[in-house]
Amino acid sequence: MNLQGTTDVFVVGGGPSGLAAAIAARQAGFDVTLADGSAPPIEKPCGEGLMPETIVALRDLGVTIAPSDGVRFRGICFTQKDACVAGDFPSGAGVGLRRTTLHERLVARARDCGVKLLWQSPVVAIGASHVELAAGRIATRWIVGADGQSSRVRRWIGIETKHIQRRYATRRHFCTQPWSNYVEIHWGARAQAYVTPVGPNEICIVMISVDSEAASFERALGEFPEIQQRIAGAKITSRERGAVTSMHTLRSVQRGRVALVGDASGGVDAITGEGIRLGLRQASALAEAMVAGNLQQYEKQHRELATRPARMGRLLLWLDRNPKLRTRVILAFQSKPELFARTLAMHVGHGSAHDILFTGTRLGWRLLSA
Repeated sequence: MNLQGTTDVFVVGGGPSGLAAAIAARQAGFDVTLADGSAPPIEKPCGEGLMPETIVALRDLGVTIAPSDGVRFRGICFTQKDACVAGDFPSGAGVGLRRTTLHERLVARARDCGVKLLWQSPVVAIGASHVELAAGRIATRWIVGADGQSSRVRRWIGIETKHIQRRYATRRHFCTQPWSNYVEIHWGARAQAYVTPVGPNEICIVMISVDSEAASFERALGEFPEIQQRIAGAKITSRERGAVTSMHTLRSVQRGRVALVGDASGGVDAITGEGIRLGLRQASALAEAMVAGNLQQYEKQHRELATRPARMGRLLLWLDRNPKLRTRVILAFQSKPELFARTLAMHVGHGSAHDILFTGTRLGWRLLSA
């Protein structure tokens, strides 16, 4: 196999986390090459709501989301048959936009800052200091695996993953004016529905369940008559897409001169809405570690970044499995909306240890007195 060139950093995978890793490495002064077997824009089923902290992380990478790219939403709304509560983000609005639009903005930024992009170029193997493609071999100092939950890079370097919780999702878009300026999370008997405004006349609806049959869009929709009524007659603007979302952890996210980012490095369930933000922040942390020549530094920061989303993910999945307790929690939030606002603030990183203790104590008291 002929040598096709050299690069400082080679990124395997061109999704948001891979593009973020490539951009962050270029900002740190490295020569960067990225390869993916697909061509942009790369689509993936997701809720398509970007939290305020995700917007900040994008801005730090030089990626600007324009007002015309999507629509702003104020916060999160939890709702079920007998209870409903909404809370605003403490640090500005989130943005709902199509996943393909986000990908296009990241691709443009990567191209503008000098990343060499090899689309429709699957990586077939890696070595200690090179990457092999069908067209040849590229020598590299660092290799970044950003190739998703089923990462081949992760398998090639011998790191195993542990699945904590797996759930199934289906997604559709509808041409209808958003009826709320919140991302709505509807809790049903066997499924959840996530409703996100993504345009002035378009919404995204994702159905998620631990049961693959219950996650069927039409079957799940029957659990949510209010949503069903609102979208009656609305034109479907995308083909239905399915995905698997999971909580999974790794013993390590680096080995030798290879590091993993995004879903390849472990993940939190989609219920947290933190997947994109985590990938972006991991990318920046990895670039800093490569500058220092110390991937152990990235290992430590990766664990710190994942702690809060993982804790919140386990809590929300626990509520999903315990509907009676979930009802009591939502009713407690409904009677004291400031508790939900505090909880939402902690979820997006605006809470001290004192806030966590205070909110937990007050919520516990509300549950005992309910």
